[in-house]
Amino acid sequence: MKVSVIGATGYAGVELLRLLKNHPKVEVVHITSESQTGTGIENIYTHLNNVYTKKLISMKDIDLIAKDSEVVFIALPHGHAMAVGKAFEGKNVKLIDLGADYRFKDTSIYEKWYKVDHTHKDAKRVYGLAELYRSQIKNATIVGNAGCYTTASILALAPLAKEGLVDLHTVVIDAKSGVSGAGRSAKVENLFTELYDNLKAYNVGGHRHTPEIEQALSEFSGEEVVLSFTPHLIPMSRGILSTCYANLKPGVTTQMVNEAFEKLYKDEYFIRLLGQGGYPATKNVRGSNFCDIGWHVDERVGRVIVLSVIDNLVKGAAGQAVQNFNIMCGFEEKMGLEGVPLYP
Repeated sequence: MKVSVIGATGYAGVELLRLLKNHPKVEVVHITSESQTGTGIENIYTHLNNVYTKKLISMKDIDLIAKDSEVVFIALPHGHAMAVGKAFEGKNVKLIDLGADYRFKDTSIYEKWYKVDHTHKDAKRVYGLAELYRSQIKNATIVGNAGCYTTASILALAPLAKEGLVDLHTVVIDAKSGVSGAGRSAKVENLFTELYDNLKAYNVGGHRHTPEIEQALSEFSGEEVVLSFTPHLIPMSRGILSTCYANLKPGVTTQMVNEAFEKLYKDEYFIRLLGQGGYPATKNVRGSNFCDIGWHVDERVGRVIVLSVIDNLVKGAAGQAVQNFNIMCGFEEKMGLEGVPLYP
């Protein structure tokens, strides 16, 4: 398959290039950057020396990209993919957006949380969280890749929501992410001296991934979900740990919780269940498309605590995009994603 990457110089874009290089069914034909057009990608990311020698073109060359590509990955900040999506209408190209523009069924929710007008409301899009929306992704033309915090949190809570085991009005999510999730742009708060030996929360009560998590859990439970989500920044480059709390409904046992996770994920290669009492660690999924999940039932307070870890740049972005690509194109879902996690 001939593919192009729009926005190849961000962390998600360059991670996508790393994964696509080892995909046996992919040829990368075009990569774009608006700020560094004409530059060789290996001159920006020198770890790509002798791996990629392509020069970056402008995404304004839509006709050229469309003519040469069967699938296009969009790795741009929110608010930019909609124009690209509209430009590709009628061009027989599948799109996978790693940003937020195509994640919401109700575009008014997107507009409320992202403070941007949605200019492609009629786009036929599918939410791209492979383990939960596989049948829809299979026939999709536009996939809105699930976000990083959302992937870790939704996968942690979906079995409980689906089986009706918890009071969804009591859900609290405490999540911690490495700084690569903030992107590559220079920001004072992301300087080494600001981050090192430091841990802080941000966007309390207002993080944009909140409604995305609520959307998925509402669909799986059949009831409207409103939850508390608090993100934190930790001084490491990549990885997410999501700790999710919810009150168990009366009569729910540890065995019922165990069975809910096994029922939903027993055949999922990329979800590794550590079970009751398990403690997932970010280092165990680093550089991989795995999501490790463990849970603890605290009978004293009638609460379940689910722990979920992913690499935010792989399962939370580029790896998930490749997984969605494989499903859309009819390839083996693991293709190009079977690399062992990096350790230590």
